[in-house]
Amino acid sequence: ATMLPLLLLLLAMAHGLDAIPTLRKPNLTDSLLGGRTTASTFVLEQPRCVFTNLRDDTVIWLVVALPEAVANFSNEVKPGGPGREFQKFPNSTLAYMTLNTTILNYPCDNSRDITVLRVGSETSCAKDASRPTCNGPLPGPGPYQVKFLALDGSEPVAQTEWSNLIFLRKAQPPSSIPLMTSGHSAGMIALTAILSILFAILLAGLVATLLWGSEAGGVSSTFSKPEVVSVRRYNTHHVYDQPAARL
Repeated sequence: ATMLPLLLLLLAMAHGLDAIPTLRKPNLTDSLLGGRTTASTFVLEQPRCVFTNLRDDTVIWLVVALPEAVANFSNEVKPGGPGREFQKFPNSTLAYMTLNTTILNYPCDNSRDITVLRVGSETSCAKDASRPTCNGPLPGPGPYQVKFLALDGSEPVAQTEWSNLIFLRKAQPPSSIPLMTSGHSAGMIALTAILSILFAILLAGLVATLLWGSEAGGVSSTFSKPEVVSVRRYNTHHVYDQPAARL
């Protein structure tokens, strides 16, 4: 009988979930936003007006997990510690923690600043084991589940519920892209041939016009001679006054 309370206490400490407040679950951002989900990223709404009555230096972490890790997830494992490294996800690690920031960066106001989080946007640290909390590209289409966890130092003080399943887009293999049918190919060949003929006709007409203009200019310059202007010389005859007639 004395062992039962001890077992219950150990069970509560192991899970750590029931001892802290659980708040509303995260959601993907508005569907009108471009790139809401890609082949390796997804966009969440920031947890604004979610964590209240906490110290200003409380750190909010995002937990990304496979669905099979949700039931037995422990809040007691430190971010980036064994079992929480991004670089080992999802092979030997079923969940990791990333995008840590203080609660002051999630103000409860009507700010027009960017209020979304893109998960999976860092490529530079994806293989860097010294950065186990890297926000690296997600390794496959999922599904994934996420939640926000508030830590005061290393002590969990609040959390959200787990999100709904999040599926990413699948990259389309080249073999699945439909090729043009033979009908389309024949049509393209015919169109190309017609355009080539029209271009040749246009080019021939342009060359003929240039040659005709050149010949016309040559004939004009050959037969057009400058007029010879003859200037006749006249001798001026002076007329002298005749003596007045005598009366």
